[in-house]
Amino acid sequence: MQIVLDRRALHAVPELHNVLPETMGYLEGALAGLNCRVFSPMEGALAAWFDFGREDAIAFRADADALPIEEASGAAYASTHPGRMHACGHDGHMAIVLELARRLNGKKNLAHNVLLLFQPAEETTGGAKDLCETGIFEKYKVRAIFGLHLWPGLPAGEVFSRKNELMARSCEVNVDIFGRSAHIAKASQGIDALAAGVDFYRRAAEMEAALPENVFRLLKFGKFESGTVRNALSAHTRLEGSLRAFQDETFESLARGLRDIGREIGESHGVRVEIGESLGYPAVMNHPDLYDRVREKVSFSELAEPSMTAEDFSWYQRRLPGLFFFLGLGDVPALHTADFDFDDGLLVKGADFFERLAEAEL
Repeated sequence: MQIVLDRRALHAVPELHNVLPETMGYLEGALAGLNCRVFSPMEGALAAWFDFGREDAIAFRADADALPIEEASGAAYASTHPGRMHACGHDGHMAIVLELARRLNGKKNLAHNVLLLFQPAEETTGGAKDLCETGIFEKYKVRAIFGLHLWPGLPAGEVFSRKNELMARSCEVNVDIFGRSAHIAKASQGIDALAAGVDFYRRAAEMEAALPENVFRLLKFGKFESGTVRNALSAHTRLEGSLRAFQDETFESLARGLRDIGREIGESHGVRVEIGESLGYPAVMNHPDLYDRVREKVSFSELAEPSMTAEDFSWYQRRLPGLFFFLGLGDVPALHTADFDFDDGLLVKGADFFERLAEAEL
């Protein structure tokens, strides 16, 4: 199948961020000769416009960048670029949208024009946000956008989604606590940054646990470093973690709570506390009205709970109504691992689903 050939060719040439010359070259070659206008809306991105003479359009997005991982899958089509790998399925996403393009090429009368987008920098700076800022959706009167992600652990070949919360808003949290070192025999002359860090960690955990069980959120620290030797008080503690939630008010409440805890720890322990938060991505929130309209026209399965992982598709949903889906891969290695691989014959299921969406009157 051509969709499998596309995926394997793209898998072999993984590129990072928005520097994707081989990837974009392959996509342009694959789209050449189809009845669409192919253009680059920004660096590292490619778009294909199918004009069916309608007043508005719908869009489909595929992310195109890879990860800085040395591949260990052992596949015959493994990465030819040392230290780089399509370990998140973006090669499959691109192959699905390329196959959709070929199918659109043979259609004469759809309810909407169709814009296909191949987007860079999903894994780094959020290329979706930059693409929104090009004005492409306003220019082409796009009224809705769709995307999907290959998903280990879900039944192979089945498409899943859910209304409203699907993937979390996220940011990295760094906490630096500065005290004063002193030999433990003269502990009264120092200020213990380790003790302050332990107190901060405990209070942050209690704050997160105090929220109601039905509020989806996550505040965890995976790294805690403090001190230099066993017989001296620590002068510096650093905690590194992640804050994730779906509702902005929950996210902001937890972020504000961390800052409040930092001030209180500073006062009670006599330390200086600095808290840094990365921008991160907004939550992937599936538009409820669009979700209901699509479910009337196209069949898919419903997830019971959202995922706490993040995705920059959320930036599109802040610009226009959008739906995101998961395509199950079955029991395969996890995303972002060196041995990630999957049965690429399943990609046709994603192309079939996108084709039904493109044909539906929404």
